[in-house]
Amino acid sequence: MNGNLHHITLSGFEELSPPFVPDVSPQMLQLPHPSVSSNRLPSLAESYELCRQVIAECGKTFYLATLLMSEPKRKAIWAIYAWCRNTDELVDGAGAGDTTLETLDHWEAQLKYAFAGKPIDKYDVALVDTIQKFPDLQMQPFQDMIAGQRMDLCQSRYQNFEELSLYCYRVAGTVGLLSNAIVGIDHQQSFPAWDADRGAPIEEAVALGIAKQLTNILRDVGEDVQRGRIYLPLDELAAFNYTEEELIRGVVNRQWRELMKFQIDRARRYYREAESGITYLSPDARWPVWAALMLYQQILDSIERNDYNVFDKRAYVTTSRKLLGVPQSWLRAQIS
Repeated sequence: MNGNLHHITLSGFEELSPPFVPDVSPQMLQLPHPSVSSNRLPSLAESYELCRQVIAECGKTFYLATLLMSEPKRKAIWAIYAWCRNTDELVDGAGAGDTTLETLDHWEAQLKYAFAGKPIDKYDVALVDTIQKFPDLQMQPFQDMIAGQRMDLCQSRYQNFEELSLYCYRVAGTVGLLSNAIVGIDHQQSFPAWDADRGAPIEEAVALGIAKQLTNILRDVGEDVQRGRIYLPLDELAAFNYTEEELIRGVVNRQWRELMKFQIDRARRYYREAESGITYLSPDARWPVWAALMLYQQILDSIERNDYNVFDKRAYVTTSRKLLGVPQSWLRAQIS
């Protein structure tokens, strides 16, 4: 999960230089008593603006989708995204070399302060407000995400998809659960008798998070290898006769292309599972969720257009394709 210092319009997807980096580092996690730091905390509006900057710079596609939400839900998603991003930064950010398991224990303790209504840092102000306004938010998905960061500290290889899927749930499926608590479900819609008691689309929300994480993994294979990490299941590399050494060298051959086709097909199956849950969401949430799903899924299309070369070519969705996706997602939302 790797914010724009300006307000972004639908056409404003230019990369900024230098990139915005949330200023949460292992050294900052000293967890002072809330009364000690309260005088240095920003106002609620300032805190939400800081969260907006994080998502606008670090999650441009997701940010576009949030602009389609009502203001309360939009701001709540910003606060959650900022927390998730800052959590990720502890392991993948500039100061990640200083992060230890103890660091993540401190970060989890700071989370508990937030759920107790006691913000510690400038982003917590918005998070505390969001927790109070959306009582369906539970602490467990936040804690599960921290557990995913612990996996990143201790594990650089995944033997099979069972191991990888647990990691994907923890670092991304949890985002689906947290988002569910914000966007809400449609209590007015009439569903078939066999589905009349259907609650929140939990499995579908998790599936969307996993689909996006699998997409990230496929897009970032080259970058992750440079950091000593291989997320593709090793047993699947072996099944396609592609070696870890070839992966490290960035070899693009027939075996690699077949392996990537297999990985992309699986990610798309998760997207399709996620689609089936959108109809259960509150009407004002369907468009932004469709937008997020459809836009992010296009990264897979970009990988294919690049002939599966994720080592030398960055897969991304162009501004024109993003703009085209907005009305397309609106149409899907009307019939879902």
